[in-house]
Amino acid sequence: MADDKRKPVVHTVTSAPSSPADDQDQRVRRYLTMMGIRIACLGLIFVTDGWLRWAAIIGAVVLPYFAVVTANAVRPRQSGEIEPVSPHSVTPPPDPNRLGQ
Repeated sequence: MADDKRKPVVHTVTSAPSSPADDQDQRVRRYLTMMGIRIACLGLIFVTDGWLRWAAIIGAVVLPYFAVVTANAVRPRQSGEIEPVSPHSVTPPPDPNRLGQ
């Protein structure tokens, strides 16, 4: 009888950490973006002169180091906690048979 009066516990997973695949995809995108900027710097070396050429040379030399370091920097895994949500705080889905919504 006591079980009938117990309210159901609804859990949320919004506090769960990102998956390892998502983390790796983000690191790969960051690496490829930096390598794309490096390719642009290599192209600028041949079409510019003065301080802009030197900036492109420095970018082409330094960017690979930072690209590799950031690509290998894995975020520490955080233990996600599943927190209970009271059924009263969850809004029910709209009734599809009701007009005016």
